[in-house]
Amino acid sequence: MAHLSARANAAYQNDYHHKLRGRLWDALEGTAYDERHDDGEPPGFAYSNPFPPHDMEEGDDRKLLVASPEEELLANVAADLLEERELNIGEMPFHVDDVTSLEPDVGEPGTRGTIETGTGLLVRIPPWRCEEYGIDHPGDDTAVFWRPEHSMEPLRTQLEANLDQKHDRFAHDHLPGPSDVDGDLFDGYELIKTFAVPVTVTEGQEMTYVLSKWEFSYTVRDDHHRRHLNLALDCGLGERNSLGLGFMNLKEAN
Repeated sequence: MAHLSARANAAYQNDYHHKLRGRLWDALEGTAYDERHDDGEPPGFAYSNPFPPHDMEEGDDRKLLVASPEEELLANVAADLLEERELNIGEMPFHVDDVTSLEPDVGEPGTRGTIETGTGLLVRIPPWRCEEYGIDHPGDDTAVFWRPEHSMEPLRTQLEANLDQKHDRFAHDHLPGPSDVDGDLFDGYELIKTFAVPVTVTEGQEMTYVLSKWEFSYTVRDDHHRRHLNLALDCGLGERNSLGLGFMNLKEAN
C-alpha cells in the first residue's frame, strides 16, 4: 500500500489507467519482470485506483494498492516509489509518504467471505464461443463484452479460464488449477453495475471498454480453493490487469 498526499489541488481523473501503468512498468525496468511488458500474457500484478476517488486539495491523503503473487516484484515497485517519491498520475500530482505491506488472505477452509471488484472487471467472450452461448456476434474476430443479458455462464467460464492462465504462469506445475477441481470459484455473484469507460490502451490509442463491478461471496472448500481465491487477489480477475482492471479487494472473511 502506497500512502500518498496531494501536492496540489486537482480534479480526480477517472482515466488514470495508462499513466499509472507507465509508472509501474518504469519501476520494473531493468528487472527480470521487464520482459513481461507487452508480451500478451498476464503480467503478474494488479493495482487499484488512487482512492478515495474524489477531487482533492493540496495535502489530502490518498492510497494506492499494488498486488502480486511475487514478493520480489512488489519489492521493486516499493523501492522505486520510495526512491522517486514524486508520483504524477496524469494531472493528479502526489507525493509518496510511505509504503507498507499487506498480506490479505481469504482464510482457512470453512471461512466464508466476500471479495469485491475494486476496479471495473473486463470480460470478453471470444467470437468462436458466441454461438455456444446464443450471443449475437457482429462478425470478424472481435470479442464481445460481457453484459448482463448474456447470462452468468459465459462470465463464469471466462473468469475461470483467465485464472487458469494465471495459475499456469505463477503457481507450481504440480498443483491443480481452478478448472481441475470441482466446484465454482464463488458461491454467489452480485452484480453492482455495468458501465462503459474510455481507456488509453497504448499511447494515442483509446478504446471504450464495457466493465462490471461485483461482490463475490465464497466459502473456502479446501487448501487448493484457498490458493485459487488468493491468486485472484494477487493477480486480479478478468483481462487487462496491467491497466488496473479487475483489481480485487477482500471485503470480509469470517
